[in-house]
Amino acid sequence: MSKLPITEADLHAYLDAELPAARRAEVEDYLAANPAEAERVRAWQAQKLELAALFAPVLDEPLPENLRALAAPPPAAVDVQKRPFLPGWSLQRLAAGLLVALLGGVGGWFVHARFEAADRQAQMMPLPRQAAVAHVVFSPDVRRPVEISAEQEDQLVAWLSKRLGTPVRPPRLGALGYELIGGRLLPGNSGPVAQFMYHDASGQRLTLYVTTENAANRDTGFRFAREGPVNVFYWIDGRFGYALSAGIDKGELARVASAVYDQLEHQ
Repeated sequence: MSKLPITEADLHAYLDAELPAARRAEVEDYLAANPAEAERVRAWQAQKLELAALFAPVLDEPLPENLRALAAPPPAAVDVQKRPFLPGWSLQRLAAGLLVALLGGVGGWFVHARFEAADRQAQMMPLPRQAAVAHVVFSPDVRRPVEISAEQEDQLVAWLSKRLGTPVRPPRLGALGYELIGGRLLPGNSGPVAQFMYHDASGQRLTLYVTTENAANRDTGFRFAREGPVNVFYWIDGRFGYALSAGIDKGELARVASAVYDQLEHQ
């Protein structure tokens, strides 16, 4: 029997980890054979992470006082029959109902406006944020963390160099305990960027993000940023921007970043 076709609903369910194991495997095979569709799913994943970061602080906010007032029962003198206000309704259910009504009216508009604004301001996304998002999206992937593996390194280097319009080669980090897994091509602010992925014996992964979009950037310092759970060391060298990202200790990442910096200086 032939497999059912992969639908957009399947792709969204795959992204939300809601597919049975067999169907998930079919979707993964489909994405492996359709790079354009895989890129769409990766873009959705990035948007999902951005939304989670945007709304995370709201989850910890207390319920507004005006909603509490709406849910409170009226004074006993007014409620002659001693009936509870809105029988069967709890404060949480009332708040949830109001929230659903609010999102139903403006949610679609807000999300549309959010990503429309993101598109207009894409070139304002800083290098460490770009690199950290790419790291979080791809480093956990077990089946397909890279597009071309280290076994085809020459092909990987030729392909990325052609797409970026300049020679680009992954540093050697074996002496530090990190071996190349491979790499992939990603969309940047205004053009393609390269991502190289490494791992150590424990399976810990780190990624090197390489962009050529920094010709106008005069800030060449070696800098550190923390983006959520990801530590990032980044720097500018001519038209190149580099960012090394991992969920490891800052000191350990600094040691690796220094070695990467030294190798790239002598390429």
